[in-house]
Amino acid sequence: MSKGVDVPGAPRPASPRPSRVGSALWVSTSLQTMGGVSSCVRNLRETPLWDTWSVTHIATHRDGSALTKILAFGCGVVAFLVALITKRPDLVHLHMSSYGSFARKSALAWIARAAGVPVVLHIHCGKFGIFYERASRLLKKIIRNTLTRADVVVALGDRWAERLRMIAPEARVTVIPNAVRPCEAASDWTGDELVQVLFLGDIGDHKGAFMLLEAWSRIMSDTRYARMAHLTLAGSGEVERAQRTVARLGLETSVQVRGWLPPVQAHALVGSAQVLVLPSRNEGQSMAVLEAMASGVCVVASDVGGLPDLIESGTTGLLVPPDEVEALVAALRHAITDHDARARLGRAALERVKTDFDAAVVWQRVDALYREVLQ
Repeated sequence: MSKGVDVPGAPRPASPRPSRVGSALWVSTSLQTMGGVSSCVRNLRETPLWDTWSVTHIATHRDGSALTKILAFGCGVVAFLVALITKRPDLVHLHMSSYGSFARKSALAWIARAAGVPVVLHIHCGKFGIFYERASRLLKKIIRNTLTRADVVVALGDRWAERLRMIAPEARVTVIPNAVRPCEAASDWTGDELVQVLFLGDIGDHKGAFMLLEAWSRIMSDTRYARMAHLTLAGSGEVERAQRTVARLGLETSVQVRGWLPPVQAHALVGSAQVLVLPSRNEGQSMAVLEAMASGVCVVASDVGGLPDLIESGTTGLLVPPDEVEALVAALRHAITDHDARARLGRAALERVKTDFDAAVVWQRVDALYREVLQ
């Protein structure tokens, strides 16, 4: 089943230019950074939201060495202060994770509040609750106060929103999901080629990458499956360890390990797959899963974190318990061999994206939130 790939950044049909109603200052990681935050921001950048709110984007983080990250933050802070003074935005929208990201964005949040500019905190980290639980008493107080003093805190799903309300009961928390651009999937898989199974993300134990290789070894021990499917692991992280594991398990003919790919190449790889697998131990609202759903790809993932907010098992994908190899083996075998079920799950996932996660829908929710904050 190959799909027509909607390449990010490609020309799109012209639409009426929206009238500008205000200005917003966005702060996040660099748009060239690996990960879901940059993907979400890039997708929203291509919607009318950017012009409607005359968005200025500032990066306070980028991939690289410790020195690169320090310089990125220093330059970002200077750019933030200049924009705050010279442009006087109507609001500041901070895209925040945990640990270092929280430290960077919370400092900017307090500066914006001191300047009298409304603050929107957008929490992207699925482990924010764990971050809070492990924090010292003083840091917990800072986290609570930062969330409470923000004009609004954006959670990606209902489960996240409940956790944030437990941390800071007086915070105003709302739910706006990640945004993705749906593609029209063409179900032209003929059965003459191998079913392409894809893992896309940080290659490591926390994402279940090595458990996946163990499960794949068990699947490939049956020669029937060796003639039916191929697995690709693509992403950053422990790439060399994954290559060694593939060699140790004798999976060279059925597994390819690739490093991190630029967004256009990763998007094309999703578009050529029939199954995306993500057996994470903890997960937020995975952009890899959303992009697979947006391409009509069947998803097999762990029943953890924000993934149940995306997938209803048996309806829009398949969920398995984390760290249970046999459950993952069974789900993958089902997805590989039952072509009708795989196509049905992919179609249902695409329809779910069009309803709830389409960037054309999500940007309007952000627009409505801004207008409400500024009333």
